[in-house]
Amino acid sequence: MSSVQVGNIVEGVVTGITNFGAFVLLPNGETGLVHISEVADSYVKDINEYLQKKDKVKVKVLSINGDGKIGLSIKRASQGSKKGTSRRDPRSSGTGRISFEDKLARFMKESDEKQQDLKRNTDSKRGSRNSSRPSGEGL
Repeated sequence: MSSVQVGNIVEGVVTGITNFGAFVLLPNGETGLVHISEVADSYVKDINEYLQKKDKVKVKVLSINGDGKIGLSIKRASQGSKKGTSRRDPRSSGTGRISFEDKLARFMKESDEKQQDLKRNTDSKRGSRNSSRPSGEGL
């Protein structure tokens, strides 16, 4: 019925992006879904940071259910095609791969910026802490 079989790695084109995944047009004309958890080895908060419409992607066919829905994976297709590279070193060359240290540094920077914004926002609503506040008299 279909030339796409479970376990095959094929190239497709992203035709649509949702908050839960991306739809990929396969060579046989059928469309499958790459769930957001199957886009990259790391946590994907915003799929738009990884994929755009009309991107060509290699996908591994994970499942074809009775309704004809096709489950796909980008991360498993890239794992299968990297025959000299091991999965042990996430810093090995590959697009979209960021080392743990880089992720941690980015997280810390974003966290500090958010805390500063929050502090500025709350201080401006209350007035700064050291302004005209009574020094405990009458408490």
